[in-house]
Amino acid sequence: MDILVNNAGGTLLGTALHTTIEEWDQMVSLNVSALLHVTHAAVPHLIDAAATSPRQVADTVNIKFGLNGFTEALRKELILERVRVAEPGTVQTELVHHLGEATRTAALQQVSGTEPLQAADSTDAIGCLVTRERRVAVNEMLVRAGDQTW
Repeated sequence: MDILVNNAGGTLLGTALHTTIEEWDQMVSLNVSALLHVTHAAVPHLIDAAATSPRQVADTVNIKFGLNGFTEALRKELILERVRVAEPGTVQTELVHHLGEATRTAALQQVSGTEPLQAADSTDAIGCLVTRERRVAVNEMLVRAGDQTW
């Protein structure tokens, strides 16, 4: 294993005021704990791949906005092991359709008139990140819709 892409995620279905602690725990479990567990299991394989694979480098890509701090800390921790850690920017997903009505309406209004990125756009960016030579580390890449203003 020389590439790990952490891409599972979810969001609260209501506001912070109206969300139960159980729903918060479920969101943190999926968005943070699952990523930490998968990454923990993958790190020995990534280090081994960086040392033994023809590419002589391994990559971890975290596709979650809320994990900037974890991504940066992991990048610093693994840089001497030649494991690159990066995080592409926000990509339009179906998550907005799972939000409460008021939040969903506001989110959809914000993106109205903007042609959303397709899954292939994100995949393209990941391909660019993980195919660089060992001497190149792309630690952050923000991929946005061409007419996005925020």
